[in-house]
Amino acid sequence: MSVEDRRIGLEQEFFLVDEQGVISQRGDEYLQHCQEVATSEGRNPQHFAPEWVKSMVEINTPPAYSVTELATEYLSNLKVALKVAKEMSLRLYPLSTYPLHVMPTIRNKPWYHIQVRTVGFDRFMHAARCTGTHIHLDLPEGIIDRRVGVSYNSTPEARAELLNIYNLATALDPSLIVLSRACPFYEGRVMKFAAHTVRYRGSEVFGWEGVYTHLQSVGGLQPYAADTEELVELQFARYYSWLSAMDKAGVERRLFQEAGGNLLKAAWNRVRLNGIGTVEMRGTDSNYPQVILAIATLLYHAAHRVRTEQLTVKPTDGVRTFELNGNILAVPDFRYLDGDLLYAAVTEGVKSAEVVAYLDSILDFAVQEGGEGSHYLETLRSSLGQYQTTEAEILQDFIPTTEEISQEEGLRLVRQCCDKLEQQVAFLEQSHFEMLMEN
Repeated sequence: MSVEDRRIGLEQEFFLVDEQGVISQRGDEYLQHCQEVATSEGRNPQHFAPEWVKSMVEINTPPAYSVTELATEYLSNLKVALKVAKEMSLRLYPLSTYPLHVMPTIRNKPWYHIQVRTVGFDRFMHAARCTGTHIHLDLPEGIIDRRVGVSYNSTPEARAELLNIYNLATALDPSLIVLSRACPFYEGRVMKFAAHTVRYRGSEVFGWEGVYTHLQSVGGLQPYAADTEELVELQFARYYSWLSAMDKAGVERRLFQEAGGNLLKAAWNRVRLNGIGTVEMRGTDSNYPQVILAIATLLYHAAHRVRTEQLTVKPTDGVRTFELNGNILAVPDFRYLDGDLLYAAVTEGVKSAEVVAYLDSILDFAVQEGGEGSHYLETLRSSLGQYQTTEAEILQDFIPTTEEISQEEGLRLVRQCCDKLEQQVAFLEQSHFEMLMEN
């Protein structure tokens, strides 16, 4: 398979709610119906999957060879999901955090219990209150080995592509945080930062209390790799950090292995190697389809350019934006990327001049005017050249007068977001069909 044939896929998590907007625990029943309808319509039922709590569901796409194909699959599966929800008097809430208090029901599976016991119940509950979108960038066939990370039998060309896509994905991580900022409320309170990133990823440096605050090697952003040997070392270092955390929590290591754990599965990082043969980018908030497709388009084109032009992605001291010099794509060094830039992305977001300069450089690198999927990218900027976020739009309609959002207002927000999801899917499906007919 040539680099022209590399694919892209995504997984998006949703909260399941009733018609009033209240969290529903009917995930199992709902997914069973989704799978039945998908099968009857000739779609893959496995693309409708459970999450670790019953109030969340995951909707996936098969690997797609283009942004257009990805949009077709994504919208088709969302249409099935919304159809089933309506039949069951349920709705899908698409944003990254539910605005009110959530008391989840955990699935009784060893894989989840191991994580809860290792991380700690109260801390791990943040994972039940946040939803994300994972975007997969295809790699050369056979390059990923679940036992050792990178296959010993891979070619130098395949290893070079893996390294550059991994480093590119790492350099893009803060952009995903900024562009996908979705819900400004968490557990009934107004957040002045990107809630999903803070409560899931966490940070000891910045004092962010989240799931992986004290396990950054397992759930934070791992450093760039200078070569594939260093990339493999990162996989093993993270694996042993997880085993050590299990030891400390009194969880037997054999339980992890018996539950299907391996070198690559001991990873909840923002960017990780996935055993299915992809670099998986996990830093995007769950959001409306227009935002998700815009971000997927951006990532697809950035990776495509690196591959087809055989660029070397090079972290460079002092660089604050993406800078292309010949066949070298210079990107921000990791200390800045995971330090000042991360902090600005999570707090100020698009109000930060350094964040906007970084975003501008990424779009300048990745976006070709009139290229495939360019209409999705128009949603990332307003006519005034300012980046828009779902979070900012919500704060215009739901102006908090205190530090908390009321039950009534929270449920109104949930219903409004469910309405917008349904409207966007209908609109995008129609416009997507018309575009396909024109071509």
